[in-house]
Amino acid sequence: MITSLHLPLTPRRRVMIAAFVLATVLLIPAAQWIAGSICAIVAAWLVATDEEPKLRRRMAILLGCVVLLGLTDINPSLSNENFLKVGVPFTLVIVVPAILQQFGDRGIIRYCFWPVHWRRRDVIYTILSVPLAWIVLKSYEWGNRTFFEDELFRHWTLGPEPDPAEIRRLFIGINLVGIWDELFFVNTAFALLRSLFSFRLANAVQAVLYTAVLYDMAFTGCGIFIVFFFAWTQGSMFEKSESLLWVLVVHLVVDYFLVAFIVQTYYPDYGLDFLWRKGF
Repeated sequence: MITSLHLPLTPRRRVMIAAFVLATVLLIPAAQWIAGSICAIVAAWLVATDEEPKLRRRMAILLGCVVLLGLTDINPSLSNENFLKVGVPFTLVIVVPAILQQFGDRGIIRYCFWPVHWRRRDVIYTILSVPLAWIVLKSYEWGNRTFFEDELFRHWTLGPEPDPAEIRRLFIGINLVGIWDELFFVNTAFALLRSLFSFRLANAVQAVLYTAVLYDMAFTGCGIFIVFFFAWTQGSMFEKSESLLWVLVVHLVVDYFLVAFIVQTYYPDYGLDFLWRKGF
């Protein structure tokens, strides 16, 4: 289990957390740089002047990640240029914090893939994630189309005719982002926050960060609620199992159906089993 300082939420720290959350929302999905920068500066000042050195170090790392992600044009394009433009900062926000934590503040960011505790409910939830992923994504698509006049699965662009190479690229891209999601939001952001604060606060803040980035990428409309809930359950599972195995498996199950629905939207003749029928 992550050793937490369980720092008391003094008025200064409450303002710091609020400023951090506002900076996250304003800089990443809202792209409101003036207001977002003010919030980031306030959060940075409160972090820098906090009496706890571990909070100063860990929150500064997270705030730096938020600023870098705010500077990144996060979008679902499948072009080589976009893979580079998004891939480099995405890589930096998981690699740099892990490296920095190796110098005098070890043991927070750990790449533990095998569960420390095997729980029946984790296995059951992972199995249930298969039908749940289908139901939630279909409901999400219906909600966006009905209430926002938005075609969720067309946020990813495919050509007029099926191209196995393009579909393979979509599959790889979405799964790489899915793996990154858990390595950053859960294994990095949640771990750093949890080492300082209570589970509920840490999980709520990481869920806001999770939602902000995915909303900016493609998951608009009803995604605010669906992604937040998904992020919360992922943080909860990570907290209990102390490993990445279950959160990665669940996320990749969701990604499988996401790719299938995207392809089926463009090419109706392709069923949900196209990944193995078409050469995957």
